[in-house]
Amino acid sequence: MTDDVELDYDYLMQKSLRNLMRDVLEIVRDIGDAPGEHHFYIEFLTHAPGVLIPEHLCQEYPERMTIVLQHQFQNLIIDDEGFGVTLWFKGRETRLEIPFLAVTSFADPSVEFGLRFEPIDDVSDNDDETADAAPADDKALDADEKPKSGDGADVVSLDAFRKK
Repeated sequence: MTDDVELDYDYLMQKSLRNLMRDVLEIVRDIGDAPGEHHFYIEFLTHAPGVLIPEHLCQEYPERMTIVLQHQFQNLIIDDEGFGVTLWFKGRETRLEIPFLAVTSFADPSVEFGLRFEPIDDVSDNDDETADAAPADDKALDADEKPKSGDGADVVSLDAFRKK
C-alpha cells in the first residue's frame, strides 16, 4: 500500500518557501513597518486567479507586476491564502489583494535574499515564460530607491536540488 505513495519534494519545498514569505509579511504586519533597512520586492502574475487590482494596473502590467513594501504601505492583511495591502500609485490610494500562489518572486535586497517560485499550473498558462522571469523589473512600484545595477538579491532556484 505505501509503495504507491510518492513524496513530491518540489511541491513541499515551494509550499515551505511560500510559508516563509507569509511569515515575513506577518512580522512586518505585527510591528507595523519593515524593520531597519529591510524592504521587499514582490512580483506576481496580474491575471492569476484571486488577484484583485484596479483595471488600469492590469492594463499597464498585463502579465506581471512588482511591488515594493518599504515605508509607504498600509493595511497589510495576511491570511492563509494571500495578502492585501494598500499602496499609492501616482498619488492615488490603491488596494491590492494577492494570493500567495500568484507570487513569482520575493526578495529583500537589504540582506541579498531572494526566492523564486515555480509557477502553479492553474495560475499561469505559460509555465516556461514565468519560470524565466526576473525577480524584480524596472517597473517596481512604491520604492523609495531603485536597486543599482549589480545590486540585488540572490535568487534561490530549486533546480539545483531536482533530479534530472
